[in-house]
Amino acid sequence: MDKNSPKIKITEDGPYIVTGDVPLKQAVIEQDEQGNSVAWGEGRAYDTEGKPYALCRCGRSKNKPFCDGTHASIGWKGKETASRAPYAEAARVFEGETADMLDRQELCAVARFCDVINAWQMIMQSSEAHPEREEIATREACDCPSGRLTVRKNGAEVEKELPQEICPVEDLYYDVKGPLFVKGGVMLESADGSTYEVRNRRTLCRCGESRNLPFCDATHLKCEHMKGLDE
Repeated sequence: MDKNSPKIKITEDGPYIVTGDVPLKQAVIEQDEQGNSVAWGEGRAYDTEGKPYALCRCGRSKNKPFCDGTHASIGWKGKETASRAPYAEAARVFEGETADMLDRQELCAVARFCDVINAWQMIMQSSEAHPEREEIATREACDCPSGRLTVRKNGAEVEKELPQEICPVEDLYYDVKGPLFVKGGVMLESADGSTYEVRNRRTLCRCGESRNLPFCDATHLKCEHMKGLDE
């Protein structure tokens, strides 16, 4: 791989180091009047000047989403604990007549797009007579930022084409800073130098409290230090 290719490097008990000129801009969970997650909106775009930058992983930086060195002063530990099993091998499969849904539950970041119209039921009830059900399930799965859900049809995963960028999530409903939504297959390198499976969608923890590091497990929803939105 080209040394200048977009990459996120996890440092031992420290920040994510991003190289390869990866754009950084907020992703806002938009809601309807009932509070359902219905779309992704854009927030602030950060000027990273095309240079490498460091993103907070401990959750305590005073300059979120960037690292300010607080992890060192508080003695934060960020050991990677997530499984390295390939997504498709470890995912549960919900079978439908026209397509299947794969579900890797431990990756859930609770963005709630799949709950508007139950994505699992839609895929299992889909058929040639009701193609709209497959469309609903596919749309909801593709809006899942963590990649917990994917729809598989004719043996291939159905994905939107996403730009390579990193998006700190702003969750208006909970008034909380969410995970880092990493799009477009940006390479993720472990602190030990190995690489994770390349995926079109994934969410990285930035509250520092996930039990599935480096991935988000929605613990940020309970973290006081993640309350409020980024400026």
